[in-house]
Amino acid sequence: MSFLSHLISGVSLGSIYAIIALGYTMVYGIAKMLNFAHGDVIMVGAYVCFFAVSRYAVPAIPAVLLAAAVCTLLGVFIERLAYKPLRSAPSLAVLITAIGVSYFLQNSAQLLWTSNPKVFRSVVGDGSIKLFDGRLSISVNAIVTVAACLVIMAALTWFTGRTKMGKAMRACSEDKDAAQLMGINVNATISMTFAIGSALAAVAGVLLCSAYPTLMPTTGSMPGIKAFTAAVFGGIGSIQGAMIGGVLLGVIEIFAKAYISTQLSDAIVFFVLIVVLLVRPAGLFGKRIQEKV
Repeated sequence: MSFLSHLISGVSLGSIYAIIALGYTMVYGIAKMLNFAHGDVIMVGAYVCFFAVSRYAVPAIPAVLLAAAVCTLLGVFIERLAYKPLRSAPSLAVLITAIGVSYFLQNSAQLLWTSNPKVFRSVVGDGSIKLFDGRLSISVNAIVTVAACLVIMAALTWFTGRTKMGKAMRACSEDKDAAQLMGINVNATISMTFAIGSALAAVAGVLLCSAYPTLMPTTGSMPGIKAFTAAVFGGIGSIQGAMIGGVLLGVIEIFAKAYISTQLSDAIVFFVLIVVLLVRPAGLFGKRIQEKV
């Protein structure tokens, strides 16, 4: 039963990575930029939910919605202030700006909330379901996390395929200049992408801290990097690829910790990424784009 237990833990952790990776892959797919501040938006969402629940006794669901709303506004603000002026700048300038925004958010969190770790109380409770005469235990948090990931992926797939804004996002992803000539507001579309990605980051932050109940200003750094790895692993720009990449990454990490070494688990995860990219440079579900000269 230990194998099944590790598998469930891996899928649960991978679902959190997948939700974060969806934000990465949407922003890259449309704006063609890597928002490395995304991991710190996760941290902000977790802090908002933590203080809403612990200090103001806000119920769990409204607290999560409040965190999503705050992170949505934060994501739009970051895009307008830091990234929009660099829309035509070289990619290196945008990358350095993203790293700067990341450190700004981390240090701001340290000034506001100190660097002392806080114990995050799970918003979905500490219950579990026993199977096979109690030999297998599945936490409610794991079930909620996986369900949230599936619902979010399905909703995003529907949104990008069926709605007017979703189709505008797909058009901007293909060619922003052509989309603008067709009457699409590219700036509004990119802002909406940041808003959705940041709201997903807040949800992921709450689920992450519910599963691993320690919150500090650097909480989102490593999960953000791993989620970016998951997005590349699955094929950055692909919603389905981000989800599958995240789940696979979580499973690999948990099995590496359980059967190989807890100290080497992160190295193993990145080694698997390197191997996959050597075989498929565009990721598992990515498409190679041939540029005509």
